[in-house]
Amino acid sequence: MRHLLEIDDLTVDELHLVLALAADPAPPQVLTGKGMALVFEKPSARTRNSMEMAVFQLGGHPVCIQAAEVGMDVRESVEDVTRTLASYHACIGARVFAHDTVERMAAEDLVPVVNMLSDDAHPLQALADVLTLTDELAEGSPHDLAGRSIAYVGDGNNVFRSLALACGMLGLEVRFAGPSDYRLPEVDRDRLAAAGVAFTETDRAADAVAGVDVVYTDVWTSMGQEEESNRRLRDFESFRVDETLMEAAGPQALFLHCLPAHRGEEVTDGVVDGSASRVWSQAANRMHAGRGLLAYLLGDGASMAGGETS
Repeated sequence: MRHLLEIDDLTVDELHLVLALAADPAPPQVLTGKGMALVFEKPSARTRNSMEMAVFQLGGHPVCIQAAEVGMDVRESVEDVTRTLASYHACIGARVFAHDTVERMAAEDLVPVVNMLSDDAHPLQALADVLTLTDELAEGSPHDLAGRSIAYVGDGNNVFRSLALACGMLGLEVRFAGPSDYRLPEVDRDRLAAAGVAFTETDRAADAVAGVDVVYTDVWTSMGQEEESNRRLRDFESFRVDETLMEAAGPQALFLHCLPAHRGEEVTDGVVDGSASRVWSQAANRMHAGRGLLAYLLGDGASMAGGETS
């Protein structure tokens, strides 16, 4: 049984296959007559809409389930909820707070489990990100991304971890700029190193973005961190992606953001809406990336798994 809880659950070759399936205008109908449960502890406009459409485009029927409906570890254990949903569905996607929740779901090993976001990782976003880079910088060939560069400015969060893994696996140079107190913890650094991914760090945003192909940022305060908002606004003040920072990057640099954007905080209107921005094609690619991943997990990935759990 194959699951995707983080990008490095895929090999480099498998990542290439997922991206190829994402770009396929006639994807294999691996979900014909089947359902996929989409469980949401955290709300999302992009995740729900992109995954519902991805399932539909593969011939399946998506069923969205809010946290209060199942009460994981309140009304029933995560394991019992998983067993119940696997009785009806060919696949389960979960957007959760604790990463341990999707790990416990996958441990049941009944149907493929997809991490649609956890506090530790956001692999679906990273797939959409590298699909966007493939379209914009490599004429549709992810092999040609090797040697390109990306600078992430802001919080060393789940989005950065998954992005760094995906970009590093495809041979991009990865740079990070952010306050020293908001960098990846050692466990995440060890994970990147185990995947063969290296990245550089600085506390000067202008140094990180100089000459890069892509500048990327995310919100400074993620869901569940609202009590830290005022402190984070102060700490990240010098890491705003504005027109001046994009000028420091150079005219070749594109801008990406996983959205939603807090305009005026981590990014200015002029950058989000500017000519370098690719945030809307990036958002659209959430659907294509999700479709490619499901086509792989339920198609080639299932046949190649050999009964092993990734």
